[in-house]
Amino acid sequence: MRVTLFSTCLVDLFYSNVGISTVELLEKLGCEVDYPKGQICCGQPAYNSGYKKDAKTAMKQLIKTFDDAEYVVTPSGSCALMLREYGHIFADDEKWAARSKALSVKTYELTDFIVNVLGIDSIPSTLQGKAVFHTSCHMTRLLGVKEEPKLLLSNVEKLEMKPLANAQNCCGFGGTFSVKMGDISAEMVQEKTRSIQEADVDYVIGADCGCLMNIGGRLKREKQDVEVLHIAEVLNRGMGV
Repeated sequence: MRVTLFSTCLVDLFYSNVGISTVELLEKLGCEVDYPKGQICCGQPAYNSGYKKDAKTAMKQLIKTFDDAEYVVTPSGSCALMLREYGHIFADDEKWAARSKALSVKTYELTDFIVNVLGIDSIPSTLQGKAVFHTSCHMTRLLGVKEEPKLLLSNVEKLEMKPLANAQNCCGFGGTFSVKMGDISAEMVQEKTRSIQEADVDYVIGADCGCLMNIGGRLKREKQDVEVLHIAEVLNRGMGV
């Protein structure tokens, strides 16, 4: 099966290991991974800030870049949601409606693709220790991917998944929200790291790098000895070559 990777801005700029882990994981699961160099930002920051004309320029570039893809897979629930929205955003645009809708229906967040397209719910990966899973807002509430990452993590050998108090609460990142509403964002992420500390774990695992950056930064400032991992890194860790 041919898969086209949409790496996302945060992976490109800050979390290259997440991109590497995603490619290696998909290849180990039998996929042929393509990475078109024409990909850029999905347009979400600009679109959510009201700069819709500018955002559409970026969106059109992605639509063209992924025209020939069979499946588009991304290690980000937030960005997957944005691509899924293209069909609605360009619904009244005669030139782009069909192409944007085609991209929307073939785009998947990584764990959604593994479980619901590849039909795999157990990956022979290993990670020693205790962990909590952070459920990002876009991925769970809007994209609707809730159980897939938990199912995959439940089958990781030697990993004990523990409940996280107020797990449904936002970490406070929210893209531009963390900039425009910095004081509120700081209180929200502090609540999240307090819950992590109370859970007494070795790892925080998530599926959106924005959330992991926000939570990880706060944990570092609080000098908490908790490793922050993307789920792609966890599932790829310990797998055979």
